[in-house]
Amino acid sequence: MNFAILIPVLIVYMGIMSWLAYYGYKKTVTEADYLVGGRNIHPSIMALSYGATFISTSAIVGFGGVSAAHGFSLLWLAFLNIVLGIFVAFAIFGTRIRKLSLNLNATTFPTLLGKRYDSKFITVFSGLMIFVLMPAYTSIVLIGGGRFLQESMSMNFNLALIILAAIIAIYVITGGIKAVMYTDAFGAVIMLIGMAIFLFVTYQAVGGIVDGHSGLSAMKDLVPQALVDQGHQGWTSMPELGSPLWWTIVSTIIMGVGVGVLAQPQLAMRCMTVKDDRALYRSVLVGGIFIFFMTGAAFVIGPLSNLYFYNSTGEISLSVAKGNVDLIIPIFINQLMPDWFIYLFTLTLLSATISTISSLIHVQATAFGQDILKTLGVNTLFGSKLSPSRIGVLIGVIAAVILAYLLPAGIIAQATAFWFGICAAGFLPALIGALYWKRATKAAATASMITGFTASIIGFLFFHLKEAAAIGLSQALFGKATLLPFPWTHVDPLFYALPLSTVVFIAVTLMDKSANLNKQRDNTEITPAVSE
Repeated sequence: MNFAILIPVLIVYMGIMSWLAYYGYKKTVTEADYLVGGRNIHPSIMALSYGATFISTSAIVGFGGVSAAHGFSLLWLAFLNIVLGIFVAFAIFGTRIRKLSLNLNATTFPTLLGKRYDSKFITVFSGLMIFVLMPAYTSIVLIGGGRFLQESMSMNFNLALIILAAIIAIYVITGGIKAVMYTDAFGAVIMLIGMAIFLFVTYQAVGGIVDGHSGLSAMKDLVPQALVDQGHQGWTSMPELGSPLWWTIVSTIIMGVGVGVLAQPQLAMRCMTVKDDRALYRSVLVGGIFIFFMTGAAFVIGPLSNLYFYNSTGEISLSVAKGNVDLIIPIFINQLMPDWFIYLFTLTLLSATISTISSLIHVQATAFGQDILKTLGVNTLFGSKLSPSRIGVLIGVIAAVILAYLLPAGIIAQATAFWFGICAAGFLPALIGALYWKRATKAAATASMITGFTASIIGFLFFHLKEAAAIGLSQALFGKATLLPFPWTHVDPLFYALPLSTVVFIAVTLMDKSANLNKQRDNTEITPAVSE
């Protein structure tokens, strides 16, 4: 890179981001402004912020690299992202979440559940799960941004992590959700332009849509034998039904992320920031177009990189990246794209990193300050003038940086699926019950959440091979990497933890004789708010 060009571009970019963060800071007066943007965010801003939060470097770099290894099968995830992650999340769940949060004066996801079920335990437990487990997801987004800076700018990976973390901490501490959403929206526009150009140039480089796809199909025999043994049938085909690779792609990547999006705290909070249902309906089109170009483009570009690399170097993407899928997209960009695009894509991935991590850190901070400490009656820490939520920002950033150093290479997509899946198992039944079932009880929500998180964690520790082998607890206690044979070694815990937590939720509600006597629940009936 020509730093004489790059540095002025970054200065202009950071100047605009800083101005937007400052604007958000000036507009942040009340606690509701810091937490939910005063509930008057423009629908386009909300949709772009939601999309930029959803689509991070984990999608562009991590999942783009995974699709380069496994093929177009990941496009099913893009389909679910649009149908569930946008349409259902906005038009069906979002309207209910907005109304319920307004009626209950809830400004965070755990508080929404806690107030709906009249349970401080649910609020604190939900906040604790977010604060303890979300850093694993936050750190891999940080890794994705750091890896790109390492490849494109020859920057030291450790330095890249520190710089990104410092920028994000400043934005979130000062401006709250408004600063986060304004900078998200600006970043989303850059991401959309960057990915659209990247997709167009990729197809151009492989001879167009028809020649590119047919050429990739003809490379079936070049799939590494190790992947063939796991069920790989070519980059334009689904893996063999029931094979280890099929279970990994379908249960972990497609279903884990595709279903888990409905229970993401950082995304559900976006629905609390608009003023009415009309705003959410208007957000669907903007959000759908954004997700189509982001995930759809990434999952097409990844597989096609094999054809480009083979034509230019005689090797497939995995070989070029020396087995690290997280490096495939950065290397592809450096070899394929003109210099001017690398500057644009640097801004694209910076935007993806900053937007997602700032939102995740904001959620972790509010979980720490609002959902855990404030619910327990703690309003200050160590006599500091900073609120507990702002102190939570610092803790969240430090935790993300530490984990970014500790996690192994090629972990981005796997860690994303872990967080999305565990949220679905732990939160989704209680959330759906809160929104749609007036009879749903506190005992049922509590039992369901504990069951979902416990079953997921046990699954990752003792059954799912990739995590169980890496952690080593099963090996240490029982002398073997996993306790159950295939296919359970490759079935994501979501496939049994979510049904189990759902059955527990329904069964406990039906058996709870106090359900009809709970007057608190009658007060939370989902009706249009007075402000509408």
